[in-house]
Amino acid sequence: MSKGGKTIVGMRILGLIFDPNLNTTVVVLLDPKQERVLPIWIGPMEGNAIAIGMEKVNTPRPMTHDLMKNLLDEFKVEVIKVVVTELKDDTFYAVIHLIADGKKLEIDSRPSDAIALAVRVEAPIYCAEKVMETAADLGLLKQRSDFSESEDLKKWLEGLKPDDFGKYKM
Repeated sequence: MSKGGKTIVGMRILGLIFDPNLNTTVVVLLDPKQERVLPIWIGPMEGNAIAIGMEKVNTPRPMTHDLMKNLLDEFKVEVIKVVVTELKDDTFYAVIHLIADGKKLEIDSRPSDAIALAVRVEAPIYCAEKVMETAADLGLLKQRSDFSESEDLKKWLEGLKPDDFGKYKM
């Protein structure tokens, strides 16, 4: 999909992997058309928020992203999509695209928060092609066919250390 010369790629969540050595979580996105795998380092709490949303776990009280969803629903604001827009200075950026009262809005977000919200409202997740290209240049992007089993993917991710590519701030 291209808009204004900015190509975005539809993504889906392939999985979440916890790295105990770094005490961090990696959300692994998959481009289903080209089978490209993109890891994004996030915090363990953010990883938990995504997992709870993916599994549709009912909690006794609303979690932060459930609260966000409830507010958006109450004010009749629709999440159109979330887009991982940039990888700059070792940090991933995202934008949440909304429609409120017929007006299109773009809200700056961390990818982890955008993804946690997207899974709750069932909004599509995209990634800018330029992010995919930058990630490939850094050795972060792989083909799914490079991994015969999920353990191969886990080993590859465990072998990647954020220090090799920057800090990938959340």
